[in-house]
Amino acid sequence: MEQNHSKKINLMGLSRRELEDFFVSIEEKPFRATQIIKWIHQRGVSDISQMTDLSKALRQRLEETCEIKVPEILYEKSSKDGTKKWVIKVGEKDLIEMVLIPEKNRATLCVSSQVGCAVDCSFCATGKQGFSRNLDLDEIIGQVWVAANSFGLPREPNSRHITNVVMMGMGEPLLNFEPVVNAMDLMTDDHAYGLSKRKVTLSTSGIVPKIDDLSKVSDVALTISLHAPNDELRNELVPINKKYPIQELLDSVKRYVDSCDDKRITTIEYILIDGINDEMAHAEELAELLRQLPSKINLIPFNAFEGSEYLKPSGNRVKRFQKYLQGEGYVTTIRSTRGDDIMAACGQLVGQVNDKTRRKERAQKIKLRLRQSSVKKYCSNRSRCIWSNCRVCIKKNWLRS
Repeated sequence: MEQNHSKKINLMGLSRRELEDFFVSIEEKPFRATQIIKWIHQRGVSDISQMTDLSKALRQRLEETCEIKVPEILYEKSSKDGTKKWVIKVGEKDLIEMVLIPEKNRATLCVSSQVGCAVDCSFCATGKQGFSRNLDLDEIIGQVWVAANSFGLPREPNSRHITNVVMMGMGEPLLNFEPVVNAMDLMTDDHAYGLSKRKVTLSTSGIVPKIDDLSKVSDVALTISLHAPNDELRNELVPINKKYPIQELLDSVKRYVDSCDDKRITTIEYILIDGINDEMAHAEELAELLRQLPSKINLIPFNAFEGSEYLKPSGNRVKRFQKYLQGEGYVTTIRSTRGDDIMAACGQLVGQVNDKTRRKERAQKIKLRLRQSSVKKYCSNRSRCIWSNCRVCIKKNWLRS
């Protein structure tokens, strides 16, 4: 018996242009794309038979050749502060995480773009899981679909329960360029999620050529994960800095801002790690560095995760850092820690990664060798800094037995 191996087209995974091209290819008008976008993204419908403004014949035709594949939710958790985290299965072995942070007058959704992360920042739980693959468009925009539907169905046509989306979940979004851009286009499409471009934020560790590419196709809000005021320290915390140093990064941000048709103030994210990048000398250097770029600074106290030996700075150290920057004229905020009791805070997302880089395996072998060593080493300039914690000290030969 002959089997039909043709794969159905996933309408969730098509951009507006791809939907228009699809309908033209089956001799339908391009406006059908808007109808489909409204049903899937604005109303939260995943059943083609419910799309009642399409003719019965067209619905039947679409059901034969198309599907609306929605994310497979393994489980969700709610924090005592109201934060929600979903764990979603993608592919056969991989899991990703997404987080919804409700506040009084808004709800911010933190969306993942990769399974794991290709960048491997030393303070981030996601990076320590290694990297499996980029997410497809349906897997990215599907996170927004799930969160929007969590407020209840049927959705009201003009409901805007999700007010902000940040591409700050698992992964480096600019290393998954086209699917991320297409997803953000749907987020800002008036017939889909209808968000303002100022309410969709892409956070990057600094992929300079892709920032330039982004300026040609989008003008969403841009946030830079800086975390250090000089190249020597940033090379250790954010390894991509070795390829794209700070000044090259800031120059690309200036070009992006210049390409926008309005005045932009770039947000600089700076995770404060006790004894690593939170000294007053770092604050002074940061203030001087950022004078070239209209910016505001978001300080994020480090959030601990299993396997990390970095420490969270005291509240006094964080406030002292903030006060200095404010005195230098910068709008400087301290991000409130949300969802840390369910491992949903900034830098804590891990999912389940079929690591193709073997990064996690190598790190575990190194840690095992260190534990088996009979000599315990300490940083010579900071007695409480255990050397497996401090990669900066290792490079500088600040260690002593």
